[in-house]
Amino acid sequence: MTRLARALSMLCGVVVALTLTTATPAAAHVTGCAAGGVPLTAEEARLDRPVPGGTTSVPAELITRGGFDALVRGFTGGLCAVPDGRVAGAYAEATGRLLFESAVARAQRSLTIGAALPADDDRPLYWARLALTRALRQWTPSFAHTADDRAAWEKRLEYASRGLTTSAFRPLPGVRKLMISGFDPFQLDAEIRRGNPSGAVALALDGRVLTALDGTRVQVQAVVFPVRYPDFDAGIVEDAFRAALARRPDMVTTISQGRPDAFDLEAFNGRRRSTPPSVPDNLLLWGGGTFTAPVVFPNVGPGPEFLPSTLPMERMAEAEGQFTVRINTSVTEIPAGSTTPVTRADGPTEGSIAVDGGGGGYLSNESAYRVTRLLTETPSAPPGGHVHTPVLWFDGGNATEVTDPVFEADRAAIIAQSTAILLAGLAESPAP
Repeated sequence: MTRLARALSMLCGVVVALTLTTATPAAAHVTGCAAGGVPLTAEEARLDRPVPGGTTSVPAELITRGGFDALVRGFTGGLCAVPDGRVAGAYAEATGRLLFESAVARAQRSLTIGAALPADDDRPLYWARLALTRALRQWTPSFAHTADDRAAWEKRLEYASRGLTTSAFRPLPGVRKLMISGFDPFQLDAEIRRGNPSGAVALALDGRVLTALDGTRVQVQAVVFPVRYPDFDAGIVEDAFRAALARRPDMVTTISQGRPDAFDLEAFNGRRRSTPPSVPDNLLLWGGGTFTAPVVFPNVGPGPEFLPSTLPMERMAEAEGQFTVRINTSVTEIPAGSTTPVTRADGPTEGSIAVDGGGGGYLSNESAYRVTRLLTETPSAPPGGHVHTPVLWFDGGNATEVTDPVFEADRAAIIAQSTAILLAGLAESPAP
């Protein structure tokens, strides 16, 4: 056994031992090998936040009721035993992978016991990941390291905990392949309890083999993206989907939460950011564009101002469920020779500048554009595009509880109808 393997084996033992204890709350994050004074990111700072007027951390409750508090404790304590940088990176990645695989396994079981949240709740994964990154960033290693080393460890944890390291399709003869992505919860300063149904869809479908109404069998792989501009700037979308496209999927679809009460199949994806500073990302950062002065995404390859979806939207729009499914052909553009944005119901005009794609000028639209742009570079590219789910609301009378029957029923309905929409697309898409 190599030194690295022995060290990881030892650390796994530490994690298991700590997992079996229940002495410290999930929110505890300062240990004997942690500096404790490292500034928190805007996301990490929310880990201790209650509902307005409350005293109990909502994220801590979600981590505990999601069953991930022991994993967080185990990782935090295990960091103290890490002997060097190689082990640190491997430990971070292994824990991230364990978290994601545990979240997927949890989402795909129907049993809910005691105070546990319903299995399809996406929020425990989000908050547990942040608890892990907070512990990693506050950790004071006993060995020499650089800022670049720390960044590499954090990236390995992030990618693994988002499914990017486990998205390979299994070789299953006669089974078609679908690659999808969802998103983290966002706009949490306005409502700390929010979830994101697109993330719930990703967890519910990742790794499964489904059967469409026409008998088509479909294997699904999924990733969950952050709502953070710097990660998109650094290429997380391309990292996820470039690898997926190399594995020859039959369809690719980015998914996010959109507008109330309906699904939107977005016909056109824009090349620019236009969301104002009043709508920042989860780090409270602005993307740099506005409605009248949209900006091209950083580090995106060459492409037109708008790229069309190539999904079989007419067939997908027929998928039945609780919500209406609409094909959205509207965009906002600055027409050629003009400086004034114009919203059009029938798509872009020649020579215009993109302001909003069908999915807006935020990261939903950006994920779709980045992926459909990759398709233009892919020989025999599969169909691809974007699905916006309905918004997930709490019951109007619930201002304090982390879940309620309306919230749970609507999330289950969105997952079920999203699955039907995707399978309808696969059944219609041409076989390779």
